[in-house]
Parts: sequence; C-alpha cells; structure tokens
Amino acid sequence: MKNIGFLGLGAMGEPMVQSLLRAGFTVRVAAHRKREAFDRLVSSGCIACSDPAEVARHSEAIIVCVPDSPQVDEVLFGANGVAAGVKKGAIVIDMSTIAPTASRGFADRLGAQEVAFVDAPVSGGPARALAGTLTIMAGASDTDFERVRPLLEAMGTAHHVGPVGMGETVKLVNQIIIANVMVANAEALTFASVMGADRDAVRKVLAGATGNNYLLEQWLPKTWFAGTFEGGFAMDLLRKDVAAALDTARTMNLAMPASAFAYQLYTAQSAEGDGGRDYTAIAKLYERLAGHQNSTR
Repeated sequence: MKNIGFLGLGAMGEPMVQSLLRAGFTVRVAAHRKREAFDRLVSSGCIACSDPAEVARHSEAIIVCVPDSPQVDEVLFGANGVAAGVKKGAIVIDMSTIAPTASRGFADRLGAQEVAFVDAPVSGGPARALAGTLTIMAGASDTDFERVRPLLEAMGTAHHVGPVGMGETVKLVNQIIIANVMVANAEALTFASVMGADRDAVRKVLAGATGNNYLLEQWLPKTWFAGTFEGGFAMDLLRKDVAAALDTARTMNLAMPASAFAYQLYTAQSAEGDGGRDYTAIAKLYERLAGHQNSTR
C-alpha cells in the first residue's frame, strides 16, 4: 500500500504528511480552507488534487485528520467528498478525535460501499508528528489493522486496541485524564504559591512523590512556569474532546461529575479569551480566584 490520500492539513496533519513522505509513501492532498500548508506539501512532493473525491479516486488508503465529527462527515460524505470517489476495497483511516459512536456510524456508511474504516486518533503534538513518534490508538478488525500497520507506523507507535470505536474510546480516556489532572495541578500549585512555597521547588520534590505526573514534570515547565500559553494544545480542542466523552457517557447512563466540572472550568477560561491558547491556561483561572495577577496574557 503506497498510494495514500491525506485530508486535513492543519497543525497535526501537515507534519504527519511529512512523516509519510519520508517513509516513501506517495501522498495526495487537497486544500480545504487554508492553502498555505497545501502549497508547502505540494512543494515537498505531495500530489495536488482538486477535492477529496479526487484524492480518494487515486488512493488505496485515505487518512482524515480534522477537528470534529461534522468536519469528518463533510470530508467523507459532503459534495465531492471521499465517498464520491473512493473505490471498493479501499480503506479510510480517521485520525481525528471524535465520539466512538460517530466513528461506528461512519464505518457503517462506508461499509455499504465496501470500504473499510479504521479509527486511529493520536496523542502527541506537532513536534512528535513531524518526528514520526506519535502514539496511535487504532480501532479496527484484525485484518484491517494489519493492512494499515505500516502506514501508521510511519507516523508513530500503533496500538490495536479493539474493533472500530475503541481507538476513539482510548483517546477519550486520555483526554479525560489530562483535563482533570491539569485542573488538579493548577489548584494544588496555586495553593502552594498562596502559602508562600516556591513552585519550582515543589515540582522538584513531587518528582519523587506519588503526586508526580507527566503534565507537572514535562508540560507545565514549558507553559505556565515559562510564562507563556502560546502554542501547545488549544483549550477549545480539549473542551471539544471532553464534551465528546461526556456525550458518549450520557448515552451509557454513566455519570462523570469530575469531568463535567472540569469542562465548565475550561469553558469559563475560554470565555476569557484563552480558547486558542494551551489548555494549561486554566491556571489563570485559579490565579484570578486567588487574587494573583502574575500570569501571562
């Protein structure tokens, strides 16, 4: 499988395509709203197509990486979408983060055209996407996973976590955890500051304690502690992911009160103008509550 289509050339999609090109795949792309990434990728060796249907017409596998379910639906089934050009026997890999129920619905609709479907959301940022070191959670049949394994492994470490929908389920588990852990970090470290403790000293002590976590050790030093919330993972994207988890839980009659509260906290800070900034900007809400005015805006 060498002829690949890629739709969704955003902050993650563009470096993911670069990893595929380095691995020797032939990649076809189509522009959507912004042409800058499209033009850069064509200059790097991608084949330009006019729309998703043309991409699909010439591809054995079509990767989609867009923000949410409505955009996936548009790319797949909109006017001149993938479904209008895809051939029987092809496979669609959705690397967006959406609700598992939506993934299963897309799989059913494509299955009616004898097109296979894999949900394979990723964890990691643009730097890891460019390096080809993403963590990839794939939901697929055994046969379909083996078909796309070489393709996925060009972009990172691929984990087959079950049938269609399980990739999104595992990704949402990750998002639930980071959303809640970040709130705990912000609350605890604001408490430390108010009590007069040195925040960096606290972090170093916790590195060997049970309260240590990846965000505290690796992420906060690059954002909150460095005085910037630019770049990183946008708060509104995390809000979207937590909302997908809450919506899915609602269909299962599963209560998730901590995540629901975290969602409201991120929503409050997004309303302050931080929706496009890294989600660690939730710390600004706690500083504001504590009467601190020393955060970066």
